[in-house]
Amino acid sequence: MTRSSADTHSDKSSDIRAGSHLGSGSRIPGFHQLSPEQRLDKVLAQTGLGDEVRSHFTDMGNVSPAAADAMIENVIGTLNLPIGIATNLIIDGEEPLVPMATEESSVVAAVCNAARQCRASGGFKTDTSAPLMIAQIQLLEVPNPAFARLRLLSEIEQIKAICDATDPVLLEHGGGFRDLEVRVIDDMVIVHLLVDVRDAMGANAVNSMAEAVAPLLAQWSDGKSCLRILSNLADRRLARARATWSLSDIGGEAVRDAMLNAYRFADLDPYRAATHNKGIMNGVSAVVLATGNDTRAVEAGAHAFAARSGRYRSLTHWEVDGEGNLTGTLEMPMPVGLVGGATRSHPSARHCLSILGVETADRLARIIVAVGLAQNFAAMKALATTGIQKGHMALHAKNIAVMAGAEHDEIDHVAALLVKEGKVRVDIAKGHLAMLRGA
Repeated sequence: MTRSSADTHSDKSSDIRAGSHLGSGSRIPGFHQLSPEQRLDKVLAQTGLGDEVRSHFTDMGNVSPAAADAMIENVIGTLNLPIGIATNLIIDGEEPLVPMATEESSVVAAVCNAARQCRASGGFKTDTSAPLMIAQIQLLEVPNPAFARLRLLSEIEQIKAICDATDPVLLEHGGGFRDLEVRVIDDMVIVHLLVDVRDAMGANAVNSMAEAVAPLLAQWSDGKSCLRILSNLADRRLARARATWSLSDIGGEAVRDAMLNAYRFADLDPYRAATHNKGIMNGVSAVVLATGNDTRAVEAGAHAFAARSGRYRSLTHWEVDGEGNLTGTLEMPMPVGLVGGATRSHPSARHCLSILGVETADRLARIIVAVGLAQNFAAMKALATTGIQKGHMALHAKNIAVMAGAEHDEIDHVAALLVKEGKVRVDIAKGHLAMLRGA
């Protein structure tokens, strides 16, 4: 039987869909049951990659294969990021050394510089709200939503009993169910469980409570429960930081006013606000990651909080005090914890928490929000004065030197030449490296 060209084309398309590498595509039965080493062997066989890749991924650094395999699925290796220490910070009268995990040049240096410039005025003052997280239960097909809302609110004591029985350990530590909210959105009834999660991030606790109470909510409302999940807009779990920078420490009125104009731009224009807030998160996410907390949860909550007025705006607020000094504040959701997840299972996260010396999630949240405010000050000052590239590219020059092939002492030498010329490019770095090596 002769095969048509259409059949042949179909087979070729199937081969392309199956995978562009060697082997038989992405379908690997039993892959999840293998050890990390066995999975790596499968991947290398499938892709045709060799010993260099094997050697790289086999070295898991300071995380054992067993620990990594317990954290996520289908592990073959780890990705190591640099951990730097932010210095100069005074936070509520204490002077912590703050670990920051990031791949981006100038982030750690920016915090150090911003913190140094407000030490004379006492550094950062912080406070927090209660550690309340929200679980949402979505009720559908409710015949009379307004009536159901009041019915559900009347059952708050029974709902509290069910929630607290779901996590007795949380109750023993002073946490548990705190309040109930019921919202009608279009034809949906949305129930919020407000739960004090103490020193946990709280996702597992509130999700379990939502699951436990959902059947009764559906029964009381004559509806059907659908989604049962926490909200990452943790606007009941806020951390706040404030600080003052004197005119003498920042370079005078002209610098202050330029920074205020930079802030106004960010607060009025969402295109600018996105980058402005990303700079804040450079610091925030670096500490969240270093301590094994959920960067995506914190970032999602921060950006949603920035849009709470109906328009995406700056997370920070900048003003002038009665003496003409620059003052800054930052208020944002901070759902971080010290128990559960990678904060305990990842050895680097445990050691970073030891360096910080924090014993409560509340203190960790305060430190993180102070770092975010410092990061924002540094970015605005750089933008308003020398421009962001001068300082950033000077620190980035080492990365470019490494990309060009520099090693050991060559890195600093090539980086210095790049900075001196003001041209931080790989092609120029390769030229300097060739001359250095006498090629």
